[in-house]
Amino acid sequence: MLLKRLTEAAGVSSNEDEVREIIKDEIDGYVDEYWTDMMGNLIAVKGKEKAGPRVVLAAHMDEVGLMISKIEDSGLLKFKTVGGIDERVLVSKPLLVGRKKIPGVIGAKAIHLQEKEEREKPIPLKELYIDIGVKDKKEAEKLVEVGELAVFSTRFSRLGSNYAKGKAFDDRVGCAAIIEIMKEEEFAFPVYGVFAVQEEVGLRGAARAAYAIEPDLAIELEGTSASDVPGTEEHGYSTTVGEGPAITLMDSSVITHKKILQGLIKAAEKYKIKYQFRRTNFGGTDAGMISLVKEGIPATVISLPCRYIHSPVSLMNLNDFAGMKALVSAYLKELEREGF
Repeated sequence: MLLKRLTEAAGVSSNEDEVREIIKDEIDGYVDEYWTDMMGNLIAVKGKEKAGPRVVLAAHMDEVGLMISKIEDSGLLKFKTVGGIDERVLVSKPLLVGRKKIPGVIGAKAIHLQEKEEREKPIPLKELYIDIGVKDKKEAEKLVEVGELAVFSTRFSRLGSNYAKGKAFDDRVGCAAIIEIMKEEEFAFPVYGVFAVQEEVGLRGAARAAYAIEPDLAIELEGTSASDVPGTEEHGYSTTVGEGPAITLMDSSVITHKKILQGLIKAAEKYKIKYQFRRTNFGGTDAGMISLVKEGIPATVISLPCRYIHSPVSLMNLNDFAGMKALVSAYLKELEREGF
């Protein structure tokens, strides 16, 4: 299963190579050409020589993770977070460390050794470490180098009534959707798939690709937070799992271009595709950076609601994923009929 391959691959920001190779393998033979730019973005195009608007479908390959910052004399590894991770969820989580994918686990002082006040608050990052099961620094240095990256070792699996759990749904779900759309659909105009790098550390990759392509419009496909969990009032929900893909009206980086917004709503209603609006405006995506390229590019975001995002394991609804693909395909069909 494509989602399983993509989500289980290691691709912490700046080290997206494994994800990139999977995508190349999947799209080879289905697109006119693909290439990797100097940033590391993978760009594919289908219908390159056709007339009509140049459309970008974008998603980012990278995921949040950890970077090894120091090897202690004991062989324990100190680390920094790469991207936004809630430190409260880290302790006791299993990892794969470095290029050799050395198994490890995040450790901390045992609870029965903690003072009362320590047990009443989250363990700070500076007191956590990665244990790879070695006796000293010399042995650890044979396996891991400072500066290497560590990724959560979560496996993808189905849950309950058409749900799935796994890591890196932000944004391997977007990558998977673009791959399947480009494999399954034919377009009357050029469609570019942009699989971007380093989104989680400052939206760094996609704008470079858009600068080279100069598209007429862009759609970012993302995984986004779903707040439909205990402790959150319903009026504060960002999105709800199981209610379809979420269309962004605005976030901290972009206000959706009105013609694209109207087109997406019209396509969803015409083809009876279940959808929702993303109801909060915090956070930004690559769409914001793409929209600022050169003279400006009309852009929007379609998101897949995911519970527990930016953690070692998230949860999604596979019907929402199918709806994301269907909504993009329907919009492109209507774009072919009516233009932009």
